[in-house]
Amino acid sequence: MVWNVLIPVLTLIVGLILGFIGGVFYLRSQLTRMQSDPEMLQKMAKQMGYNMNKQQLNKAQQMLQQQNFKNRRK
Repeated sequence: MVWNVLIPVLTLIVGLILGFIGGVFYLRSQLTRMQSDPEMLQKMAKQMGYNMNKQQLNKAQQMLQQQNFKNRRK
């Protein structure tokens, strides 16, 4: 009887933890790619409903690179 409750609960907890870790690694890789690929950044902006011109795109890339540099120093 205990195993009928314990196993699903443990499976849920492990699944949530692994899903979170996988999501973090996926987002980190996406942000790294966006720093070097302006088309990917522009595609993401369009999905969010923004149209970015070249100047805005360059500014966004600079902000991503500066933020990444600050995080590496810690």
